[in-house]
Amino acid sequence: MTNIVFDLINQFGYMAISFLIAVENIFPPIPSEVILSFAGFATHHSQMTVSLVIIAATIGATLGAIILYWIGTLLSEDHLEKVFNHKMFKMLGFKKGDVKKAIAWFDKYGTGAIFYGRCIPVIRSLISIPAGTAHVKLSKFLIYTTLGSLIWNIILVSLGSYMGENWQVIVNIFEEYSLIIAVFIIIALIYGSFKWYKTKIKAD
Repeated sequence: MTNIVFDLINQFGYMAISFLIAVENIFPPIPSEVILSFAGFATHHSQMTVSLVIIAATIGATLGAIILYWIGTLLSEDHLEKVFNHKMFKMLGFKKGDVKKAIAWFDKYGTGAIFYGRCIPVIRSLISIPAGTAHVKLSKFLIYTTLGSLIWNIILVSLGSYMGENWQVIVNIFEEYSLIIAVFIIIALIYGSFKWYKTKIKAD
């Protein structure tokens, strides 16, 4: 799969980068770290420039995010309420209205989460779905998504270009970073769920 990515970038340049990053945002078969750092390296042996690679990647990332945002809009509050009204979720302590409160919270504070989420491995793609479900204003979503994606792309493409033939070092570093982020999120969710459940018990 990696070789296919390299061949596409070498053959189709900017168009391939936009396409691959858009696909990676929706269904990540190849991490963006690989695509972007290799694309940065590819500027040394092609007519591509770092600035245009960054623009192409940002266009692709934004398009992919819009698709996930649209999917999120299909998951209405009513649909989510039905899911969380299931016996299994009731046993976990959820009650009617929890989904509405969560969406209201995201609508109030979620724009910052969109921006920072686009710069964090693991959650950078998923952040678009709750934004759509919460019906964050599309123009606001696009601004924060584009800016967050731009920063992510600038970092990885620039590092890939700077490292040259050693661009894979960047991938290895970010793979370790992604694992740390994933572990941190899991621990935070477990801890948060435990604290929330204890609060529920005391309230009852």
